[in-house]
Parts: sequence; structure tokens; C-alpha cells
Amino acid sequence: MLALALLVLAVAAPAHASTADRIAATFVAMADDLVKAFQPLEGLVLELDGDRIYLDIGQEGGAQVGQELTIFRKGESFRHPTTGRILGRHEDVLGYAQVRRVLPRLSEAVFIAVPGQPEPRAEDGARISRGRIRVAIAPVLDLTNSEADVRRVPYLFATLLERSKRFHVIDPLRVSDTITAQNVRVEEILGRPERAVPLGRTLEASAWLVPILIRRGNVTYLDTTWVSAITGSALFSRREPLQNAGDTEEQRFPWEPLPGN
Repeated sequence: MLALALLVLAVAAPAHASTADRIAATFVAMADDLVKAFQPLEGLVLELDGDRIYLDIGQEGGAQVGQELTIFRKGESFRHPTTGRILGRHEDVLGYAQVRRVLPRLSEAVFIAVPGQPEPRAEDGARISRGRIRVAIAPVLDLTNSEADVRRVPYLFATLLERSKRFHVIDPLRVSDTITAQNVRVEEILGRPERAVPLGRTLEASAWLVPILIRRGNVTYLDTTWVSAITGSALFSRREPLQNAGDTEEQRFPWEPLPGN
């Protein structure tokens, strides 16, 4: 389905294909950063101090500023009804830890509680799931006032992220239609949790990726911000100047015509 949508958009707007491809080429390094930031992690709570929580996962264990970990408490075991074999343990989600400072063997995070749940205590668990992270890519917010057709960009980003096997990207067409139907502006996803969270819940997403084009002087930049769809918090951003793409680089997919064809 993504391949078909990309083909339609490529044919519909050949005049501006190079801008979309430059954005996609610039995003490659950012995608690598996202994959590294959201590798599976599991550790323990050391201490809760007000809204700060300390975890036993540090730089050596893969912790990075901007990560969001689920804080949970293990409960009773559950068993197979026939054999009586222990299959696992129930878990209660207590809240979420957003990493703000990383030391070699521990990290400090902001704790956001789930209403009605008890406070975390030492030896409760902290994790980034081994399952694929469901991410919704917003349409490009173009602050450069250019006339470039960047509708393909979420599809190009989706292809790059899906290849990593770490993310499950929600159909960008569904994302765009949902944003329009709920009368939400892309900029509201960045700064209004009361808008970003319900929208993410509708899409069953755990994160938003918001691409923005900005210009400083004569340089155009791609800025991507990762927003939690669970808490609405902007977790981290990356900004890079748009890369120039040669003809061979611009044909990023075999079904796309070469520039000028």
C-alpha cells in the first residue's frame, strides 16, 4: 500500500520531486539515531524523588537523553490452566520516565504518573518494549513558504523506519485524514498534549514524528521532533541542513522516474 501511494505521488508532482528526496536523504542519519534511541531496554527503579526518578540503566546500558521508558510493577504469577506451569506475571503500569540526564551507570528522568496508580518504589521495573514501536508521522510543517510538494515525505520516512524492523509506521494517509477530520493543526501536536494525546489514541500510536522545514539565512533545515503520543511531551529533536542529492540519489525507489524524465 505504501509503495502504491508513493508511486501516485511521484507521478503527480514530478516538478518538486528533488525537494522531497533531499528531505528523505537528510532524514537517513536521523532515522539511525531513532533506531539507536529506541532499542529494547530493561532495568530497575532506584529511587523516586518528587517528579524525578532514578534508574539503574546508564550510558553503558544504552540509556540516552530523550528516551521514554514504561515504569511497571510486577504482580501475581499466572499459570497454565492444565499443567500449572508459570507462564508469566501480571504487570501494572505506574507511569512513564522521560530521561533527562545520563551517567555511566544510572539515569535521571522526569516521572509522569498514570492517574490512580501508586508511586514507584525501588525495584519496580523500567523498560522500552521489545515490540515494534507504533509511530505516526505527521505531514510536513513547511515554515519556509516554499511551493515544494512535500506530500511524499511521510511515505519516504515510513519506508526508512519500517526497514529498521524497530518501528511500525501507521499509514500516513490515515494519519493525514485523521488530523484533518479532528481539525488539528500539525503545530498543535508539538505543543498541546491535550490535542496530541487523544489524536494518538485514535491512531493507536505511542509516538509522533513531526517533520518541519525551516530557513535560517540562505540555508533550509529539516527539523524532526519526536513527541510521546502517550504523554504529549516533546522528547527530542534533530536538525540538519538539507542535503543536496545527485540524480542517482534522487531516484530512491525503483518505481520513481529519473529526474527530468
